[in-house]
Amino acid sequence: MMPRLGQKYEVEIETISKPIAEYQTDEYFELDLPTAPAVMVGEEIVAEGADVAEDKLEAVICRSLGLPPPTPGKKGVLQRLFGK
Repeated sequence: MMPRLGQKYEVEIETISKPIAEYQTDEYFELDLPTAPAVMVGEEIVAEGADVAEDKLEAVICRSLGLPPPTPGKKGVLQRLFGK
């Protein structure tokens, strides 16, 4: 999802992956970064400790770039039933 959105909006995507023990150190908490897993756009925390919906992430990217929000796509039967 993120590489596709990075190409669509020409934004830089940086993925940081560390062992869980590194996210639980005092030094990490002093950095005032969100609890992993997390998604940030600029300084805004979009999701912390959970997954994020693609449409929500895309809306935050657009807002960050000063673009109008994306138009919602047409939902299929499964999306309407399960709310995803």
